[in-house]
Amino acid sequence: MGDALTVLRREFESVEGSFLLRLRGELVWDRAAFSRLEQAMRVECEQREGHDDLPRWMAEGFYEFSHFVAEWTGHPSFPRPEPAQYYQDCLERLRDLADWFFRGWHAYQEPHLWRDL
Repeated sequence: MGDALTVLRREFESVEGSFLLRLRGELVWDRAAFSRLEQAMRVECEQREGHDDLPRWMAEGFYEFSHFVAEWTGHPSFPRPEPAQYYQDCLERLRDLADWFFRGWHAYQEPHLWRDL
């Protein structure tokens, strides 16, 4: 996957090939790009547990993704070739990761397995 911090910066800046750029510009939910983003977010949440410092760019990215993706893809005309449950699971995951990032702990009882989406 590469360095999670590098992946997050690229995703949050919407560089070429990023999940957000494809989502906004092409109206395409890129499963591979979403997985790359979600896994990097998860790694950063794990690494930030117990730390009080939250870089502004990272906080803005977690917040933006947890809100914007649901709003953008919630439009009835947004193409959804995957089963509806997949999108629901992904949006829930983004909310869970933002919650974990800002609180410093996730709401699931340990041991919790974060399954790949």
